[in-house]
Amino acid sequence: MALTHDAGSSRTAAGLTLALASAASFGLSGALARGLLDTGWSAGAAVTVRVLIAAVVLVVPGALALRGRWHLLRDNAGLVTVYGIAAVAGAQLCYFYAVTYMQVSVALLLEYTAPVAVVVWLWLRHGHRPSGLTVLGGLLALGGLALVLDVVSGAELSTAGVLWALGAMVGAATYFVISADESNGLPGISLAAGGLVVGAVVLLVAGGTGLLPFDHSTDDAVYDGFTVPWWVAVVALGLVTAALAYVTGIAAGRRLGSRLASFVALGEVLAAVLWTWALLGELPRPVQLAGGLLVLAGVVVVKLGEGRAPLLVEPLPEPDPVPVPVPASEGGAESLSARPGA
Repeated sequence: MALTHDAGSSRTAAGLTLALASAASFGLSGALARGLLDTGWSAGAAVTVRVLIAAVVLVVPGALALRGRWHLLRDNAGLVTVYGIAAVAGAQLCYFYAVTYMQVSVALLLEYTAPVAVVVWLWLRHGHRPSGLTVLGGLLALGGLALVLDVVSGAELSTAGVLWALGAMVGAATYFVISADESNGLPGISLAAGGLVVGAVVLLVAGGTGLLPFDHSTDDAVYDGFTVPWWVAVVALGLVTAALAYVTGIAAGRRLGSRLASFVALGEVLAAVLWTWALLGELPRPVQLAGGLLVLAGVVVVKLGEGRAPLLVEPLPEPDPVPVPVPASEGGAESLSARPGA
């Protein structure tokens, strides 16, 4: 029993470490991309190059991880396609369009209601009813998120912007649910590689058809007090904020479960604030720091709720009765089949 508990604690600790690494990596993308956007890059071009580089980097390791079991990819082709369209390309495209209609902070807040969507999905689809602590932790985390984004100062809402942001939320929730599913047999890095390849194709098609502007520049990327060659920023976007972020995120989800992993991922917003401070010189306000503490408190409460929630396991079907021959009596009685309780 002690060994099982220690193994579970070690798995959770590793999952939390990976989830925080993923959140920090994803959170870097905004500040890193700003240096490119300010020199004339369009958001569509930056996002597409980011996903494309990550796909190229991970496609070989993802294929090797299959160890010749290509049937896993064939059997899960639909899942990988949904992951690439919804969790990779869809979430980013929807968020891009959302910020054209509304403030970035409001769009980000709506997208990061994804943990609530995950809880509701697990409840309705799998019967995993959230505990009171899970609900309380979710409310604390969302309240802290609102403070981090400084939404309390008031913001105008656009119907179109809200719908696009909710589309991004669906994409993010899809990412958490699929990433945490180990039943498909796909190695995490193979799932990430496949999803990124599909996402890259979708984004390239969107750019080729004019849905996304593909403006770019070869000027140096400018940050607070320093510049770097444009290709350095582009490579960092692909390797760190996509390849590393998706692989660690999937690994975290498989150790923590989609519900807890999605709440820990709220740390991405706090990470984005800190990266913006470091790279762009935009200092976080005290209210944002307080919000970050609330987010962390919410994650802790969610974890406590996970510990108390009962594990729901589908009952195994009872085996069919196996016929057992019974020696016939001298009077020629027929053989009887064994049955439960006989």
